[in-house]
Amino acid sequence: MTDLEFIEQSVARREATILDANDKIWSYAELPYEEYKSSALLCDILEKEGFAVEKGVAHIPTAFTARYSRGTGHPVMGILGEFDALAALSQQAATPSKSPIISGAPGHGCGHSCLGTGALAAALTVRDYLDAYEKDGAIIYYGCAAEEGAGAKQFMARDGLFDGVDFVYTWHPASRNEAQQHCSVAIMGANFEFFGRSAHAGGSPHLGRSALDAAELMSVGVNYLREHMIDQARVHYAYVDAGGTSPNVVQDHSLIKYEVRAPKVHQMKELFERVVKVARGAAMMTETEMKYEITMAFSDYVSNDVLGRFATQCMMEVGAPRWDDDDYALAKAFLESYDPVTLDAIKAEIASKYGAERLDTLLAKPLDAEIHPYKDGPHPYESGSTDVGDVGYAVPTLNLNVATCCLGNVGHTWQMTAQSCSSLGHKGLLTAAKMLALCTVRTMQSPETIAAAWEEFRAKTGGVYHCPLPDDVMPPVGRY
Repeated sequence: MTDLEFIEQSVARREATILDANDKIWSYAELPYEEYKSSALLCDILEKEGFAVEKGVAHIPTAFTARYSRGTGHPVMGILGEFDALAALSQQAATPSKSPIISGAPGHGCGHSCLGTGALAAALTVRDYLDAYEKDGAIIYYGCAAEEGAGAKQFMARDGLFDGVDFVYTWHPASRNEAQQHCSVAIMGANFEFFGRSAHAGGSPHLGRSALDAAELMSVGVNYLREHMIDQARVHYAYVDAGGTSPNVVQDHSLIKYEVRAPKVHQMKELFERVVKVARGAAMMTETEMKYEITMAFSDYVSNDVLGRFATQCMMEVGAPRWDDDDYALAKAFLESYDPVTLDAIKAEIASKYGAERLDTLLAKPLDAEIHPYKDGPHPYESGSTDVGDVGYAVPTLNLNVATCCLGNVGHTWQMTAQSCSSLGHKGLLTAAKMLALCTVRTMQSPETIAAAWEEFRAKTGGVYHCPLPDDVMPPVGRY
């Protein structure tokens, strides 16, 4: 029996359990740091399969590690799983018209129900492989909470949970099948809080000091800052507390969240300090007090070309998800659910990536049915961020993208929520499980690949992990 045949049989044997777990986690739709039922379900399955589970790691109640070891316990292999949802993206399963289950409730609009359970199936399959072939090694499933919030992986890396690991694989639901080549950007977020003095806005406005004015002036200052930062940088904000709803009261308190992004950690930190200076200036102008609390930061994701080339061969051996006519029809319905402006942008993107001559064919059957080749760096940056980047600065790491949705799908939408609990999501996550498992066992069998991946890792990162967060910043559980 070949490695792939063994893996396919192992995944097939647990298919019902894995898909049931996906659908349950999808229905729980728990927000970052609140994934108690999702985490418990994954831990329960892993414990029953003989993994040693450590819960509440890195001071995060819903984060965990699950380890299975044989013989010498080397090499040590890691697989990352995520399971948090996004706010306000509730949607009926497999339904290509907007129809929330509960209006305003969370939903798995980034497909993390698929991500966590596909990774789970891969870890269990690697365990089966170690036992069946009496191989030395250890497989660790990392239960990574709150990727859509303030993250977990950077806190896990800071606590040394990736020390001694030889390599790590993960995956993400996507519209294309490929080892991720583009880099993600670093990000830092903070709460900025202003304290003023209340007063009657009509009778004695001169006695008041407006915290809302301070927050507004901060936003004006940051808007001017946008002209004077690098093209790849981003600044986002959201008002959490505007100081009340009474316009005749001078607001004595406001709280505003800011996030800054840049390609590298040092660029992100430099930009963040400039935002802090703007906040201090706003406080000075309004004679209010300001304090800020850093709540999150991720390092940039840097692809490992050695693992990228190696994994792509494994992905090609597994092949893309096996779509049928019903899948194509469902994907077409989801594609056509987008508004005309978005759909035009999607069509342009498909034409750019696949060739204009294929556009009509792909619009009729909008699912990726091929594995795309891997090209060595230098790799461009895209403006998203993920705490997988921090794992990549702690150990050689690679992310696989596997199709679970229609071509051109826009992430963080109700469309993605619906597809994550459909035949598209199911077939994609099972395919991802096979790919992750094959990548892991093949890398385990190739010491020269591991050595080369580490050589590249040290050259790109310096070989020592430096958390982008200050040492005193703890996970903002219950505060994010």
